[in-house]
Amino acid sequence: MRAKQLVKQRVEVHARAFAELVIWQLAAPLAGSSHTFKYRLAYVVAGICVLRYDNEAGKGNHRHWGSTEATYEFSNPRQLMADFFEDIRRYNHEHPED
Repeated sequence: MRAKQLVKQRVEVHARAFAELVIWQLAAPLAGSSHTFKYRLAYVVAGICVLRYDNEAGKGNHRHWGSTEATYEFSNPRQLMADFFEDIRRYNHEHPED
């Protein structure tokens, strides 16, 4: 199986913020992952990436919240997007001035 792009989307959240979502299904797991998905989800506010979920080869599933990086427990792409959009909601609630 060749890699198949499942999602490539840019979502305008408000005038100064957008979310970018990219998810691929691979033939085999990346190093550090136990599943066959490669993903990069980013939330950018005023030109700064404030939230990112990704599974860079060798690092496995993780989330960046500002300058903090933590492990992310991946289950499936649908849950990944739900968790990401919930974090966007939380970020916007905690940073209403952005």
